[in-house]
Amino acid sequence: MKLLKSLIAGALVATGLSTSAAVAETTIFYGHGGPARGTVPVALKWFDERIGELSSGDLKLDIQWGGALFKANAAAGAIGYGVADAGSIISAYFQKEMAAYSIADLPLSGPNVWVGLRATDKLMRTTPEITQNLADQDLVYIGTFTASDVNVACAGTEITSVKDIEGKRIRGAGVYGKVFGELGATMVNLSVYEAYQALDAGLIDCSQGYSYIIPALKWHEVIDSYTLLSWGQIGGYGMFMNKQSFDALSDSQKAVLMQAGEELADKFAQIVMGANTRALDKISAGEFERDIKLLELSVDDRAAMNAATEPFIESWKENAQSVGLDADMLIAKYTEAVAEFTKEFEEQGYPWERD
Repeated sequence: MKLLKSLIAGALVATGLSTSAAVAETTIFYGHGGPARGTVPVALKWFDERIGELSSGDLKLDIQWGGALFKANAAAGAIGYGVADAGSIISAYFQKEMAAYSIADLPLSGPNVWVGLRATDKLMRTTPEITQNLADQDLVYIGTFTASDVNVACAGTEITSVKDIEGKRIRGAGVYGKVFGELGATMVNLSVYEAYQALDAGLIDCSQGYSYIIPALKWHEVIDSYTLLSWGQIGGYGMFMNKQSFDALSDSQKAVLMQAGEELADKFAQIVMGANTRALDKISAGEFERDIKLLELSVDDRAAMNAATEPFIESWKENAQSVGLDADMLIAKYTEAVAEFTKEFEEQGYPWERD
């Protein structure tokens, strides 16, 4: 699918990126696997407004929600083949294709969403090996989201310690889900969008989740407890563009997309952290129709979960090396970026809170 240019000066509609003396509007067809509600849709709408502002109305997104163009588990190939000009990719579905990006799904950045976003964006934007790896798949990195810090929601039961994980039927994803399995859970392979029904029907006891999801996906109607793990986050979730569509843009249009993509890390952190805080405040205040118990694991339990993660970090290294990436270099760059933005946060706070 090619970029669509609507000539505002007349009724003429043309495809492609041929130049015209008339004032043109370039539409980027964007595919998103989830519904048009929640934190990522809010960020996508902001991104659409931002590229319009930066380009003086020249660029805009035409967002197709709910997997209308492709499902989440087909996104990487679909964007690379040009089914859409751009779209959202979740790295957990593409272990080989998104080997570099999936470093953000390891609990290396800790639970601070802004630190994880900025570190991930810097790694993806400034590492030539990653740029080339994506180009080989006809993909260009634009910007990053995060599913946020990983916690666990349960129906009819609760997790107060690592020992409580054993025997539970849990929906999980990525390394975090694998760690639940290593700690004795029976893992159930469902998408986050299927968790509501599974919790309600008793098919699962608990689901890996994120605070903002509770109201966004209406989990507050079916869960009885929510345990804060203070562990890590799912960060391999972002915006990518078909390379041919990107290359067909003018230099100024490319610059607009990259500027807005870089700004997205700060904006999305503000969006998702605000949504998380509001959800947790509602649980604490008992404002949902069900009484949801808010729990938190101890320092020792968090240490046990981190220890259980180590084998999967080694597995990630092997996977990255299998596609020609220098895993040790990537981890070194990522952890250096985490340290850089942790220091910035400790000294200056979040960007939106600064004078």
